[in-house]
Amino acid sequence: MALHFSLSPPSVRSSPSFPCSGRQPIPALSDSKSGCFSSRSLSVSSSRSIGVSGGNRSFKVNSSLETAGATVGKVTEVNKDTFWPIVNAAGDKTVVLDMYTQWCGPCKVMAPKFQDLSEKYLDVVFLKLDCNQDNKPLAKELGIKVVPTFKILKDKKVVKEVTGAKFDDLVHAIDTVRSS
Repeated sequence: MALHFSLSPPSVRSSPSFPCSGRQPIPALSDSKSGCFSSRSLSVSSSRSIGVSGGNRSFKVNSSLETAGATVGKVTEVNKDTFWPIVNAAGDKTVVLDMYTQWCGPCKVMAPKFQDLSEKYLDVVFLKLDCNQDNKPLAKELGIKVVPTFKILKDKKVVKEVTGAKFDDLVHAIDTVRSS
C-alpha cells in the first residue's frame, strides 16, 4: 500500500542542521543524494504507523486506513456511513466483514474467534456491521440473507461469502482470497 501524506512543520528554515531549505532531512527516509525528502509528499510502503524523530522534531504518520477509522490487528465496528470509506481506504488489502445482530446466538459464538483472526492476519482489515434498523440499507445493498454472514472483499468488490457460524470455512475463504 502506498501512503501519501503532507508535512506542515511550524517553520522550516535553511540552517546548518537543516540544510534542505524547505525540506526535512531524515536519513532513514531520505534519498541518497540530498539526504532530504520533500515536505510535500512521501510515498512509504507500510501498513502500520511510522514514527520518526530527530533532534527536536518528531512526527507520526498514519496510513489512510487508520485515518478512515480502521486499526490493523483489531475488529472495527462500521455502519452505513463508515463502511465504504474504510473499504476504499483499504485499497488492495483483503477486507473481511462480519455481518451480525445483537440477538444472534451463533454471531456471539463467532465474535471472539473473529477477533482472534484479526490479531493473526495483520494484512487483512476486519470489520463488523450490526445489521440493525439503522444499517438496513447497507445490509440490503450487500445482499445479507442470514446472520452471521461474512463478506470478503478485494479491490472494493465482494469476492467470497461465508454464511453461518462456519469458522473453518471462513479461515479457508480468507486464505484463498489473501493468496489470490
